[in-house]
Amino acid sequence: FEKQKSLIKERGNRGKEKPEQRASRLAALYEHPLYKSDLPPLTDDDTLFNVNTDIRFYPKAAGNQEWHNDGNEEEEGYSPTGEVTAESYPNWLRFHIGINRYELYSRHNPVVEALLKDLQSQRITSVAMKSGGTQLKLIMTFQNYGQALFKPMKQTREQETPPDFFYFSDFERHNAEIAAFHLDRILDFRRVPPVAGRLVNMTREIRDVTRDKKLWRTFFISPANNICFYGECSYYCSTEHALCGKPDQIEGSLAAFLPDLALAKRKTWRNPWRRSYHKRKKAEWEVDPDYCDEVKQTPPYDRGTRLLDIMDMTIFDFLMGNMDRHHYETFEKFGNETFIIHLDNGRGFGKHSHDEMSILVPLSQCCRVRRSTYLRLQLLAKEEYQLSSLMEESLLRDRLVPILIKPHLQALDRRLRLALNVLAECIEKEGYTAVVEHDFDPQPTRCKCL
Repeated sequence: FEKQKSLIKERGNRGKEKPEQRASRLAALYEHPLYKSDLPPLTDDDTLFNVNTDIRFYPKAAGNQEWHNDGNEEEEGYSPTGEVTAESYPNWLRFHIGINRYELYSRHNPVVEALLKDLQSQRITSVAMKSGGTQLKLIMTFQNYGQALFKPMKQTREQETPPDFFYFSDFERHNAEIAAFHLDRILDFRRVPPVAGRLVNMTREIRDVTRDKKLWRTFFISPANNICFYGECSYYCSTEHALCGKPDQIEGSLAAFLPDLALAKRKTWRNPWRRSYHKRKKAEWEVDPDYCDEVKQTPPYDRGTRLLDIMDMTIFDFLMGNMDRHHYETFEKFGNETFIIHLDNGRGFGKHSHDEMSILVPLSQCCRVRRSTYLRLQLLAKEEYQLSSLMEESLLRDRLVPILIKPHLQALDRRLRLALNVLAECIEKEGYTAVVEHDFDPQPTRCKCL
């Protein structure tokens, strides 16, 4: 019997890569020249915060001794003179300080990995419901005063979105939020705030620490003796859609908060390719094949890189199967010359068996793409890198592994080829130089409107 067990184990391990081999694939990607390009030189106008002046406006300001390494005395922190340095700030604040005109975080910033660990392990000191939205989300505050948005698990990894569901009535998936962060980083966009999975004790880490009476009142014990709650929201908040633990453990995603709006205002923009959110009506872009010409004449899409950002976001959403991108945000300080923040990705990865080609319409109508994006897509389609393998390896770092089942990973490779096919058709029709643009092109958006 023992021999039979060892044979089964041996067979199961055949064909699987060793962890070192998997690690080398992701490491090799980040060592590729396409992941080594430099940003333009940064001025004070290009950074979200000036460390010497702006940071003192933070609540629990940077001199608070309780922040220092959260009790890890062996790590770096105070300078020999006893002054508080940026290295002694908590990881969430160091993440905020690193935001600039071109990126939420730099490629190899160790603070990102440290922040992901904080999201998984920092003690939760208070919980409140986030107002607005169709589904329940919780704001969690940690021991080091950092905050994160918690999206609880609503369905298993294997459940696909039912074919008759409209995109706007679909569940938000916690694992989609986690996977979106990893995909965004592999694509080298770095426009999704860090997200980590966490197993939360609903009694000790939610019910017992919340001061939100409305949330507290929705807790109950199910007939199966599991702890449940449902909160308040405009769609899936009722006893029929209660979130239940096993018996009181629930998994969810924790997304690091961006800086407070009082300190770093953000502007909300309506996505030009927004869907109608109506069961029968179609949006203008769905019926007008020349719709992009109209967009190209409209600020901020008539100059700078904003249209290229929309194309990046389009490719990102198509790879995930996310149809729910109705608005997007930018940091107000940087005006129109800055990146789009890729927030709210919970409706991605709903169907692995279907490729929603309508998500790619902005790309096929405009036939425009950043050169770096185009080259990276080609690289990720090569067998030695392969997007699905890179994602699988990257997601192994999360505590809730597996984040995506195999069919979702395979769908990434399939959709990547489809996106490259659309770009190949554009290049064949309009020529390489008309389609592929340099990353920091200051020229107005080219428009064939006349």
